[in-house]
Amino acid sequence: MLKVKIPKYDRLMNPVIQALQILGGSGTIDEIDNKTTEVIGLSDEQLEVLHDEKGGQTEVAYRLAWARTYLKKFGILENSARGVWALTPQGTRAETIDEKEVVQFVREKLKNRRQTVDEEKIEESGIEQSWRDELLQTLLKMDATAFERLIKRMLRESGFIQVEVTGRSGDRGIDGKGIMRLSGLLSFHVIFQCKRYRDSVTPNLVRDFRGAMVGRADKGLFITTGTFTKEAIREATRDGAPAIDLIDGEQLMDKLKELGLGVQTEKVQVEEVTIDEGWFLSI
Repeated sequence: MLKVKIPKYDRLMNPVIQALQILGGSGTIDEIDNKTTEVIGLSDEQLEVLHDEKGGQTEVAYRLAWARTYLKKFGILENSARGVWALTPQGTRAETIDEKEVVQFVREKLKNRRQTVDEEKIEESGIEQSWRDELLQTLLKMDATAFERLIKRMLRESGFIQVEVTGRSGDRGIDGKGIMRLSGLLSFHVIFQCKRYRDSVTPNLVRDFRGAMVGRADKGLFITTGTFTKEAIREATRDGAPAIDLIDGEQLMDKLKELGLGVQTEKVQVEEVTIDEGWFLSI
């Protein structure tokens, strides 16, 4: 049982729509989630509750993901392969929706496809969450050196060159450095820190990392298998200070899946059989 009360996924549907309206009709998952929590006015305490003891995803992010899924099945939202979610024409016209109607519609749709799913099961099961849980546990079991090699490989696959792991004691959290090339014309010196965390990264760690990067690189990249507290996110983009890019556990797993690093994706075609009762009656 959660000690901190957090709105259920169905109560998050209208705030998600409102957030997308404010964002101009479309946004990334991070943009939508951040704007939705602003709309609702969730506290830091609520935002920092993890989905389970395994870590890697907050409870709010988990429930928002299900809110988006239900809205998509209802025809209010659509998403692209690039991870951008947008209001459909139907969603643009709808200022608010009846959450109960959405839930009932989706359940009926699933039932008609001969799928038996109740509200709790659909939230606690599914391929999407199971592979994330398995991957997260695998990452957490890696030793520090192996994890640093993984991040090194991921950065190279993402377009970095001259990537080196330099982590050593007394280096204030710097684990490595590299050069990011953009379109073969521009380049940025980047230092990075990677932490295998179950919990949330605090603003103090972000400040320490910034202190280590000043005068040594153009950009900083902080990667964790856990999450960042709301204050840590604010600290990373604080006015007047060098900005630090943050990659949490969810984004890290998405990137590994996208690059095919230790994650194999196989598309399975499902056969759907519909019985035409009228055909049998009229033969």
